[in-house]
Amino acid sequence: MAKKRRKGPSIHPKYIYVILCITCVCLIVLSFKFSDKFMGPKTVVGDVLSPMQRGINSVGEKISSQVELFRTKENLIEENKKLKKKVDELNYDNSVLATENNDLDTYRELYDLDQKYPDYPKVAATIISRDGNNWFHLFTIDKGREDGIKPDMNVIAGKGLVGIVSEVGSHYAKVRAIIDDKSNVSAMFEETGETCIVKGNMESIYNGYIDVNLINNSAKAQEGDAIVTSQISDKFLPGLLIGYVSNISDESDGLSKTAYLIPAVSFDKLKEVLIITTLKDSSEIEDIKKYD
Repeated sequence: MAKKRRKGPSIHPKYIYVILCITCVCLIVLSFKFSDKFMGPKTVVGDVLSPMQRGINSVGEKISSQVELFRTKENLIEENKKLKKKVDELNYDNSVLATENNDLDTYRELYDLDQKYPDYPKVAATIISRDGNNWFHLFTIDKGREDGIKPDMNVIAGKGLVGIVSEVGSHYAKVRAIIDDKSNVSAMFEETGETCIVKGNMESIYNGYIDVNLINNSAKAQEGDAIVTSQISDKFLPGLLIGYVSNISDESDGLSKTAYLIPAVSFDKLKEVLIITTLKDSSEIEDIKKYD
């Protein structure tokens, strides 16, 4: 059988604490009372403890510096997050303002266009889709039969003629623009009344113009002259601005001229349009054709 270990005498920690406190007090009193006698030991202790104190101070300063650096870094990260959030908010606000400004410009153009042709009743519509490429040569609007829209109604936007309604549903309509390959507009020079044909050409519009054909060889057309829809068009109302002529040249047969036309409408930026609800009265033209 293993023998039990005998426990030695133990002193309660409370008494040890009291003894140490008394000892410290006595040492303090003695150091003040007999300071001269304790000068030597004090110097020795000071010499021993000074390097330690400097090391401790140096370590403390480094720790304090690192803590301060860490706090500064955290503050900068937090501030950077706030600034990024603020920048995102400002970018969003700028985007909204830019959109609103663009919409305002569009509405101002439509208002000016409405005032330019006050005799024609109109309905405003928004483009909801387009066919094909970046150019609005065939597109759909959000107004249809229920809104009084009919085939062959003229469509305007920007500064002038966009195209014509080609198909109508109950709540939508499709528009064929004058830049489309299938479009032909009987037109004339606004100043002289000399006739021509504005022919849609998707290849030409990529270069920023529309083709103009069958200009009379004796026509007094000049660069920058305005071209509008003519009286003899069977579907387009007269006097609607189409664009401005440029690059007039003689045909090889010497009987006519051709030119480019800079359109009055930006066909890559259309959003809103006006539909003229008056249809062209082509009865007189039909009578002339029958007479001929």
